[in-house]
Amino acid sequence: MLPDPLHPAIVHFPIALAVLVPLLALGAVIAIRTGWMTTRIWLPVVLLQALLVGSSWLAIETGEEQEERVEDVVGDAPIHDHEEAAERFLALSIAAGLLSATGLLAGRWGAIGRVATLVAGAAVLAGGVSVGHSGGELVYVHDAGHVYAAPAQPAAAAQRE
Repeated sequence: MLPDPLHPAIVHFPIALAVLVPLLALGAVIAIRTGWMTTRIWLPVVLLQALLVGSSWLAIETGEEQEERVEDVVGDAPIHDHEEAAERFLALSIAAGLLSATGLLAGRWGAIGRVATLVAGAAVLAGGVSVGHSGGELVYVHDAGHVYAAPAQPAAAAQRE
């Protein structure tokens, strides 16, 4: 059974990948430059980057499903800020994904693509921090989670059950 709402469960995947992918990319760059591995070691970076793009898109889609319900409690401005940050994060993820594919090339162009992917990974991570921060504000400052909380039962009623 899927959690309801799904958005809070999904959003952690792109954030975790935004941290993980640059670390893996750095390790792969070092392994390729030292001659320890061939450029084939770059393939997991590209695949995880694609997973980052897909999970970012899914997070946006599930967030849009929740927007109307939360909007009554939070208001438009904080939700709009979070949505804009999420769209920037997705755009950065797509750009980093395209760059990461060039890292599969051999020679100078592949090396340039791998280094560019590292730089793009830092931008994606910064975008992830931004979208995560604005999402956290929705929950912890604007009390968006209250919409999904079950009504509190009085202590006496809870003990009888």
